[in-house]
Amino acid sequence: MVIWHLTSATPRFPFHVSAGQNVNLQFGTWPIEEGQRTWIDVRIVHPDSSVNTEQVEGTWNFNRDANSYWFINVGPFADGDRVEYRLHGSSSAGPCAAGTFAFQVDPKIHLAILWHQHQPLYKDLQAKRPQGSYRFPWVRLHAIRDYYAMADLLEIYPQVHLTINLTPVLLWQLEDYAERGATDRALELTLTPASRLSAAQREEFLATFFEADWHTQIFPWPRYRALFEQRQDGRSFTIQDLTDLQMWFNLSWFGPEFQEGPVKLPNGEVASALSFIAQGSGYRSDQIAQMVDEQLKIMRNVVAVHRRLQDRGQIEVSTTPFYHPILPLLADTDQATIDRDGGTHPTRFHRPEDATAQVHQAVTFYQERFGHPPVGMWPAEGAVGQSVVSLCAKAGLHWIATDRGVLERSGQYGYNVQDPNVLCLAYRAEDEAGRGVAVFFRDTVLSDKIGFHYQRYVDPQQAAMDFLRELKERFAWQVNDPPNRIVSIILDGENAWGAYPQQARPFLHALYTALAGDPEIRTVTFREYLEGNPTRRVPAHPLSALPRVYDLFQASWIDENSSGPGNDLGTWIGEAEENQAWDLLRETRDWLDQVKTTPQRRLHAFDSLYAAEGSDWFWWFGDDQASDSDADFDDLFRRHLGNVYRAADRRPPVTLRRSIVPHTLIWTFARPIASIRSEDRLTVRTNCPGRLLWRTDPDEPWRTDEMIPAGGVMAAVHRFGVTLGPFAPSVQWVEFRFRCAHPGCRGTDPCCRAQMQRVEVLGIHGGVRYGNGVRYEH
Repeated sequence: MVIWHLTSATPRFPFHVSAGQNVNLQFGTWPIEEGQRTWIDVRIVHPDSSVNTEQVEGTWNFNRDANSYWFINVGPFADGDRVEYRLHGSSSAGPCAAGTFAFQVDPKIHLAILWHQHQPLYKDLQAKRPQGSYRFPWVRLHAIRDYYAMADLLEIYPQVHLTINLTPVLLWQLEDYAERGATDRALELTLTPASRLSAAQREEFLATFFEADWHTQIFPWPRYRALFEQRQDGRSFTIQDLTDLQMWFNLSWFGPEFQEGPVKLPNGEVASALSFIAQGSGYRSDQIAQMVDEQLKIMRNVVAVHRRLQDRGQIEVSTTPFYHPILPLLADTDQATIDRDGGTHPTRFHRPEDATAQVHQAVTFYQERFGHPPVGMWPAEGAVGQSVVSLCAKAGLHWIATDRGVLERSGQYGYNVQDPNVLCLAYRAEDEAGRGVAVFFRDTVLSDKIGFHYQRYVDPQQAAMDFLRELKERFAWQVNDPPNRIVSIILDGENAWGAYPQQARPFLHALYTALAGDPEIRTVTFREYLEGNPTRRVPAHPLSALPRVYDLFQASWIDENSSGPGNDLGTWIGEAEENQAWDLLRETRDWLDQVKTTPQRRLHAFDSLYAAEGSDWFWWFGDDQASDSDADFDDLFRRHLGNVYRAADRRPPVTLRRSIVPHTLIWTFARPIASIRSEDRLTVRTNCPGRLLWRTDPDEPWRTDEMIPAGGVMAAVHRFGVTLGPFAPSVQWVEFRFRCAHPGCRGTDPCCRAQMQRVEVLGIHGGVRYGNGVRYEH
């Protein structure tokens, strides 16, 4: 009698076993005989080294040709068990045996999630006073909605381990608010009693205080929705209306945790917006000041909550070069791959010393706040290359991460990222001197589904289940070496949530609950995966044992819109506006050399220079990305460059006064425009997807354009828009209707009214009138 196991006809299912699973063992015997018997001796070694043994009888299944086929079901087993078994058989011809066979009861895949938290420097570093020195309020508003809560949410899911990337420029700005009294324009408008707002302040206030997602932040609150409709209908606002709007704009940005009850903070303070929300309307100025105090409490505790979770070992906090620059472009713009039609390189910018400074400043800043150097880095925009490997290795970093599209273009022939056994690895990248770092490559598909897709689900539980299902079908059930395989999910940890119901809290709770309870998936931090964690049975993966990735391609997480296929750096370089910005940056940097200024002699000048090197300004230049605020980002970029000269007691050159971005006027429901000039471009911007029907003549048919997404999950708040114009001199007006296609629309929401809108088109000497009738000359 002969007995066999683990062939194509006699498998073990599942082959890789996780906790709680029953295991089906199939085996065969030869020849077919009367009186045959089969069994297995099982030995189970538990994680505490205790041992159990048992004998399990086999069950005959069927005969085929000269063979008999049998099966045995065993299990379930506990996580960490090692199961050994030996097959036995007996017949009239005598006994036989096969084995020993063994399997380890473990998860089938490691999962590393990274939430990236970042805002560029919105502050004018040469402002005379801290009050109002910030152009935009996004650092403050995302702090009260996302930066604290995204970490604190993990407290109730101790089995979920993940990484949160906090950029130094973001943390510096949080400290500026909380410790140095800085404010932004919106906060100054919030704190100014409504009765004291000037006409210009009132218009700015009404134009910007509906900057929130309509369906998730405005429409759910009856008073805020009523104010939105009041603005859309062109009705006047009383002083009480304005005061209520000051309150509700801010309340809509608090995280649900603070909206629904008190939250005890790491420093012992308690923060809450519940009493203000319960009041609903009729607010006083002193209550608004109290509400702002609640915001400052939260901002003071952002670093503390992350440090507490990291010290506990549940999260890893990683970092980014200080002002979020594209490191390969700082090192050498001539090395950038530009494959967009008409794209060209600017005059060479070659400042590897600036790239080094941005990395080292980040490491130092991190150590001062967290008590030890960072282990890993998400290079800004996932932009990597061989030059980045050397920079990070020299700085003492152990890992970096980027997108799978970079792996696909690396090496002599590229890597097959469709193969999960290729993608789901940590790799070793080395520079010419043999210095190395580990590199993780994110799965683009699942990362983007969290960012762009799951918010459309009515049931957040179903969204979480679909995430786990795809994670298993594409990766966990396909890899051939589970202990050494990891899936990386990396995306923006702030802007995505505004499009989710209740700021994505139901989805995140569903996701974390599912991950914590699923024995086939083990969440890890990147550091934990490399160093190992015996208490969670995560094996170590030292750098020397990782497979090498050769010639790490110079690219980012994104393939530039309208460019050739494949990830690249074209989003930040190659178009006329982008290259003009690089030229201004290069001229300013060269001027510092000409006047023999160093960071040691003129620290503030270099702070402004490094801020201008940030990726965010270049993201919005050109036609490949769009936002409501392109002109504002242009102004901030040139302001930072001008501050280089001001910090050195020099007057900025006249070239920095000229705008890079062409003149485009933005029409929104909150800030309708009554007229434009014929040479202007008009962008109709909404918070919802849909179609724009428009015409410029009553005798012509309506034209229809799909609203184009503006920004993205790694960049800005979700917006949709269509740009029209410039217009022929004969055009006197443009009429349009917006037809909403948001899946959450009820047909009665303000965005669904499909009202006719008209904007007058004036001659070249005309001005611009906004919807309230106030005329602004350009």
